[in-house]
Amino acid sequence: MKKDNNIFSEDVGSFFRSPVRDIFKKVDLNSIYSFAGGYPSAETFPLEEIRRTMSEVIDKYGSKAFQYGATQGVTELREAVAARYGVPVERVQITSSSQQGIDVCTRVMVDPGDIILTSNPSYLGALQSFCSYRADIRGVSHVDDIDDYRAAYEKEIAKARDEGKKIKFLYMIPDFQNPSGESLNLDERKMLVSLAEEHGFLIVEDSPYRELRYEGEHIPTMYSLSPDHVIHLGSFSKIFAPGFRLGWAIAHPDILDKIYVCKQSLDLCPPIFDQYVAAEFLSSGRLDANLEKSIALYKGKRDLLLSLLEKHMPENVRWTHPEGGLFLFLTMPEGFDAVKFYDTALDAGVAYVAGEFFHPDRSGRNTMRLNFSFMSSEKIKEGVKHLADLLVNV
Repeated sequence: MKKDNNIFSEDVGSFFRSPVRDIFKKVDLNSIYSFAGGYPSAETFPLEEIRRTMSEVIDKYGSKAFQYGATQGVTELREAVAARYGVPVERVQITSSSQQGIDVCTRVMVDPGDIILTSNPSYLGALQSFCSYRADIRGVSHVDDIDDYRAAYEKEIAKARDEGKKIKFLYMIPDFQNPSGESLNLDERKMLVSLAEEHGFLIVEDSPYRELRYEGEHIPTMYSLSPDHVIHLGSFSKIFAPGFRLGWAIAHPDILDKIYVCKQSLDLCPPIFDQYVAAEFLSSGRLDANLEKSIALYKGKRDLLLSLLEKHMPENVRWTHPEGGLFLFLTMPEGFDAVKFYDTALDAGVAYVAGEFFHPDRSGRNTMRLNFSFMSSEKIKEGVKHLADLLVNV
C-alpha cells in the first residue's frame, strides 16, 4: 500500500503504542525473565472446571448460547454480577473486557480538549484510550498528607476553570493500582468523591484487582460512597481468565443508557457463550473456590518477590509493598534512566516496563514496574538476581 497519511483521521496522530505489547511482539515471554506484562498465572485457570461448565452451558442453553444477544449483556450474568456486588441489575452493563469499559466511558463523555484527571502514575491502557480521543490528561501525584493531596487536586480543578475547560471525569484505580500496587485509604476515597460531587465531574473507578487482596481489610469502593457520581468497572480477566474478554460497568442507568447505545456500534453485544459460562461459574460458587486458590498462589509470589528484593537489590533502590494485585513499583536514584536501561536488561534476558510510560507528565524516568503473577517462583528468583546484578553495575 502506498503511504499516504491523508487517508487517516486526525485521531490517529493521538494514538501511541503500548511498550508492553511491543515487548510481546519481539520476544517469547517464556524464554526470558519477564516482569513486564500483567498476565495472570496460567496455574489459576481452572481448565477442568471450565470444561465442565462449558458442557453444562451447552446442555442448558443449546443453540441460544451461540446466537446474538442483548447489548447490555445476558440477563443471567447481569443478575449474577448484581447479586455479587449488591447493586440493582438495571445498573449493570456487561462489557467486552474492562478495557472496553474504559474506552467506552471516554468515548461517550470526552470531546477533544476536555480534561481527564488521573493519578500520576496511572494505567497505561487508560492513557492510551484517553489520548486516542484527544483528551487533556492531568496527572496528580499522591502525597500522604490528606490536606496536601486534596490541595493538589483543587489546584488542577482551579486551573481548568481558569482555562475555561471542562473536567469530565477522574480516572482512578483505588485498589492495588497499576502500576504502583498501592491503594487509596478510605479518607482519600471520600475526599475524591466529595470533590467530584462539589465540582460536577464523574469518577471512573477501575477495579480489576480489587478481589486479589493478600493482607489488610477491604476498603469500601468509591461507587458505594457515591453511586450516582461513580462508574465502577470490573473484570473477569484477573479473577477468572482473560481469554473470555469479559468485564462489567456499574453506574447510574442514565449513564449506562449512553454506553448501551455506544456499544451497539462497537460490538453489538459481548460474547454470548462466554457470558453464560461466566454466569454459571459465578453463580455456582466455582469462581470463589478458584479465587481462593489464586489468592494463595499470588500472595506467595508477592512475598517471594519482596523478600528477594530485600536480599538482592542495591541499598539505593526502593519499592512499594502492595497489599494485593499483581504489581509493585521500583524507584532507582535520580538520574537513572529506566527507558535507556531497558535494552541492556532485555539483552540479559530480563524484561520490565519503564515507569515513565505510566506518567501523564512523562516523569518517573527512574522507575519501573514489576509483575509477580506470571512467572514461576523459580524464574522470579533467577530474574530478580539478574536484574539486581545489572543495577549494581549502573
